[in-house]
Order: sequence, then C-alpha cells, then structure tokens
Amino acid sequence: MSDWKAAYRSFYYETAEAPDDIRLEPARTALLVIDIQNTYLEVADDAIEAERWAPFRERMNNTVIPNTAQLIADCRARGVEVIFARIACLTRDGRDRSLSQKKPGFNYLLLPKDRADSQLVPELTPAEDDIVVLKTTDSALTGTNLRLLLRNMEIRDVIVAGIFTDQCVSSTVRSLADESFGVILVEDCCAAATDELHRNELKSINMIYCHILQSEDVMESIT
Repeated sequence: MSDWKAAYRSFYYETAEAPDDIRLEPARTALLVIDIQNTYLEVADDAIEAERWAPFRERMNNTVIPNTAQLIADCRARGVEVIFARIACLTRDGRDRSLSQKKPGFNYLLLPKDRADSQLVPELTPAEDDIVVLKTTDSALTGTNLRLLLRNMEIRDVIVAGIFTDQCVSSTVRSLADESFGVILVEDCCAAATDELHRNELKSINMIYCHILQSEDVMESIT
C-alpha cells in the first residue's frame, strides 16, 4: 500500500487533514478507461519527434497499458462495470468534431470511428458486453451519453485510467466531480506527454476533484 493520503498535495491541501479510507461497492462502481488508442503509440516518422515522445511511449508500454489491463481484469473479477471512452468522429472528414479538435496543433484530431488508428490498443480490447462511448471532446462526460449511462446503472463512484492526464483525463475527472460522482484516479494507469506535466496535473486535481491512488490501493478499496 502506498501513502496515497499524503501524496500529490498542492498548496491548497498541504495542511489539510488526511482523507477518510475509501470503500468502493462493486455494484455501484465503474472503471472508465480513457483514450488509450493506437494513434498515440505510433512512432513519428521524424526522428526528433520520435525521440521526444520516447519516454511517453516507454511509460505507456511498460507501465500504463499492462497496469490498466490488470486493473480491468481485477475489476471484472470483482463485479465492477468496465467502460471505455475513445476519441472518434462519426464522419470521415471530421465535420462533427468539437472546435478544440479542429484547431491546428497537437490537439488537432481526425480519427474516424472505423479507422485502425482510432481503435483501442489490442491489449485493452473491450469484452463483448463492455460499454464503449465515442467522443470528440476532452471530457468523456460532456460529449457523450455517459452521464445517463452511469445514472441508469446507479453508479456512484468512478475509477479513472487513461491519457492524457492533463487533458482528457483531467477534464473528465473534473466533470464527474461536478456531477457529484466519487472519483478515483489511478496514477500508475495514466500518463501525460511528460512526467512533469503528469505530476503537476495530479497535484492540481487531487483531493478536490478526485483521490489519486495506485492500482494496488484501488483493489484494497473495493469491498
């Protein structure tokens, strides 16, 4: 067990009391895996870009993907609902995308829903009865019917894994918190482009929008 109650504290929470122990009821808990898609594991043709992103790919391949696969298996074994969100537009030219995905730069994303690069990585292929929501927004709650699905299934707590910590993961965590879901972010199942961005965002959202645990801590919390 890690000392999650003291980790990733921002200035706002440096002196706050330790949070209570977390107890997750399987039937009222969902695991949400965000945007772990083929496109993000591709190696750029440009050698400089490929090298720049090498640490991210290493964390994904050696930590995030295997840990998330294990987390999914553990959650299924305990009766926790498993849900996937992925960035995918419904049209080939992406005219249905949100404005943020049409702007030039890193966040320009044209990922038609049936194209190979928009699919979830093979290690995290959904099971037949898993729910998969498609989104063209950062928040998986804002741009889909996920809110309705969670309410229909009487989910109270959401365990979050995926990428990028400082973008779609953070946006989703904040949206879920604003809707009064309990949110657990699994640190060793998430990544940002750099470790610095990852850690800075964890400190920004911890204790106000979510609690940040390691995957081993999450399993200890499911009763």
